[in-house]
Amino acid sequence: MANGDPDLNLLIALRALLEEANVTRAGERIGLGQSTMSSALARLRTVFQDELLVRVGRDYELTPLAREILPQVQLTLPLLAQALGQDELFDPATSRRRFSIQISDYAAIELRPLFDLASAAAPGVRFDFLKLPPEPTDAERHLLAHDFVVLTPGIGIHAEGFEVLRDEYVVVADRDNPRVADGTISEADFLASPFIRCDFGRAHVMPIERRLHELDLHPRVRVTTSTLVSVPLIVGGTDLIGLVPRRLVERNAAVTGTVAIPTPFDPVELILRMWWHPAHTHDPAHAWFRELAARTLAPGATVPS
Repeated sequence: MANGDPDLNLLIALRALLEEANVTRAGERIGLGQSTMSSALARLRTVFQDELLVRVGRDYELTPLAREILPQVQLTLPLLAQALGQDELFDPATSRRRFSIQISDYAAIELRPLFDLASAAAPGVRFDFLKLPPEPTDAERHLLAHDFVVLTPGIGIHAEGFEVLRDEYVVVADRDNPRVADGTISEADFLASPFIRCDFGRAHVMPIERRLHELDLHPRVRVTTSTLVSVPLIVGGTDLIGLVPRRLVERNAAVTGTVAIPTPFDPVELILRMWWHPAHTHDPAHAWFRELAARTLAPGATVPS
């Protein structure tokens, strides 16, 4: 890339600048002043013949080229550092690392114990929770662009990962809905009730949707939302029903006035795994968070290091 940078300083600056999309934060992350980081950005712009970061209002955005090379930098930097005997050090107490995680709102809430522990051990570390992409993407390239993706198995991801959450789907209904007065719902009442559907997009067909398709069951969809957490809030006080994880209903029952009812068909399990690209395996910060996640959420999981 640049001439005569065997200590990888310029490459480290490049990664920080692209991941932070901010000169000041990038400098704070790797312990350099703003003037030094501005000089590094100027050098990098000369090397790549591209602005890399452009101002939009008070913020910066990555140029198309910067978005393209970021996964490559994340892939090659740990390998180069390891080959040169200059592995990056990670100190949770002082790090300002920023983790990019694609995750549903429901999963982010249920995994809060993990993020609370991480924040306590590493108060300067930040987490960017990003919504799941609605359209199909190149799975490998997608994984490279983020630190972690939390999703169900069976959607075309073949990468490192381990289970972080297990739940089951239930029917959510208002506690005063007469169709669930006895704590159950018949298949006929299920199909006759107005239904709220959570749609994550074509890229993510959830296990419950696959089961409905297998059983050839077609609820009367009246409302569609893109967030699981909103479903009980919308159902409360109405005749709507929906299909959501049990924990979501139980966590919000007092506020929403909803109840969790067994499905009128065999139970459907929800399993979530935390996935990552093998390119991140030797990143010390990444390894720290993986190990913390395994200890907190998946005791006994084998975590590549």
